[in-house]
Amino acid sequence: MSNIIRGTMLLTGASFLSKLLGMLYVIPFNALVGETGGALFQFGYIPYSIFISISTVGVPLAVSKFVSKYNSVGDYETGMRMFKTGMIMMAVTGLLSFLALFFSAELLANQMITTENSGSISAEDVTFVIRMVSVALIVIPAMSIVRGFFQGNNSMGPTAVSQIVESIVRVGFILGVTFVIIKLLDGSTTIAIGFATFSAFIAALASCIVLYIYWRKRKPHFAKQRQQQTFHNNIPTKDLVAELFRYAGPFVLVGLAIPLYQLVDSVTFERAMVDSGRRDVWEFSFGVISNYGHKLVIIPITLATGLSLAIIPALTKSYTQKNTELLTKQVNQTLQIVMVLVIPSIIGLSLLSDEAYGSLFGGMDQLDISGSLLGLYAPVALFFALYSVTSAILQSVNQQNYAVISLLVGLVVKILFNIQLIHMFGAKGAIFGTGLAAIIAVALNLYRIKKSINFSFKQTFKRTVLILIFVLFMAITIWITKLIGGQFIPYEETRMGATIMLALAVLTGGTVYMWFAYHSTLLERVLGNRIRFLDRIFRR
Repeated sequence: MSNIIRGTMLLTGASFLSKLLGMLYVIPFNALVGETGGALFQFGYIPYSIFISISTVGVPLAVSKFVSKYNSVGDYETGMRMFKTGMIMMAVTGLLSFLALFFSAELLANQMITTENSGSISAEDVTFVIRMVSVALIVIPAMSIVRGFFQGNNSMGPTAVSQIVESIVRVGFILGVTFVIIKLLDGSTTIAIGFATFSAFIAALASCIVLYIYWRKRKPHFAKQRQQQTFHNNIPTKDLVAELFRYAGPFVLVGLAIPLYQLVDSVTFERAMVDSGRRDVWEFSFGVISNYGHKLVIIPITLATGLSLAIIPALTKSYTQKNTELLTKQVNQTLQIVMVLVIPSIIGLSLLSDEAYGSLFGGMDQLDISGSLLGLYAPVALFFALYSVTSAILQSVNQQNYAVISLLVGLVVKILFNIQLIHMFGAKGAIFGTGLAAIIAVALNLYRIKKSINFSFKQTFKRTVLILIFVLFMAITIWITKLIGGQFIPYEETRMGATIMLALAVLTGGTVYMWFAYHSTLLERVLGNRIRFLDRIFRR
């Protein structure tokens, strides 16, 4: 199996487990705090996500690319110098970002909650939550640059393990502290949400411990590489920093794509919904789109997140060595992996949106809102995934500035049309605005990839058509399963019925898709190797 696949599987596996934990914990979390609590959680978390990207200024992923570039020519000393310089920079920017977010919390909250008596969430509640989560900014930037250094050395294990540990600690703290405050101490939802967001700081500390252990183990290897080095660039530190920021600038904006779209919603959603006469459903709808539904939608994007981290060193190396044939093959493989796994996932989630939301979060009497919003939101995940991956490809071939342009164009579209779309379509308008912005950004990225490396999408297009044919068979299977199962299972009325139907439909639909993808050799051609466990199941 190729290095890109091994790295992808490690990071994707870690991302998947993290996102799975992030999805599963919201089931008991929702039972404790409800949709309103989930909305308050997101009001605090969205600006925090943006400040995380700003505080790291794209340096961790840029370090990954930087280290990979100089390692490929045997200059290990330069990568180590940049790592040490980057650690100092991240410690400073992390502290500054914490202070900025903490003291601007009230101003941000007043921008998000603008209408008096619009619901049970007040600007003071949002201020408290933002200040609680801001503490994590002190630790996370420095932690993330260590991950970037390991990835630049084609060592994905430290990132994967630390990410899993971080998620486990975060989820455990969220559920534990929320239960204690609400059930045992009879505290308010606002206090519980504030301490729940504080989990980001506790989890980051746990991740730092894991990375430190890995660093102690790998330090002799890094030292040996530098001792055996015969070639030295002797680049002045100021030139290293300048080169790093040329890489880092675009990374910070690209990493902000989803948080920025969510920020537009957090600033405009409440106002537009209230002004258009939907005051009674805005909190519930915002909780579905920005938190609970988003947790489900983000699962298919996990692969793209893993790919974005794993492909940058490999593509950068091929580009630096001017290996055009290998670069084209890697780009094709990357895009096709996204298509072969994300398309069936988002179509399946869209078709089973009522069952998915009902089984996980309940509220069977409100599925006409929550289920329909999730069903519309699910397809947007494909364009989120494609944007993440295509931006990583552009950054790997020194076209990172164009990834910034595509993001800004998409963001302008979201800002210009979001309020109007919400007035026209209600909560669904926010989803339409995000989808339109993401589609435009992806189209611009694909166009630039084609022009910059003379890339042909012919093979990817042909295999995407084949994937869509298999997905059609999967959709028919799901429809038949619901039609027959509905005669015996009350999946539209009870949470248990929705859970059973969801499991049956996923099993039958997923099996049909995998059977076609396996027997047509599509999976083998895309992933570059036989899928051994499927050999035992389907026996081609």
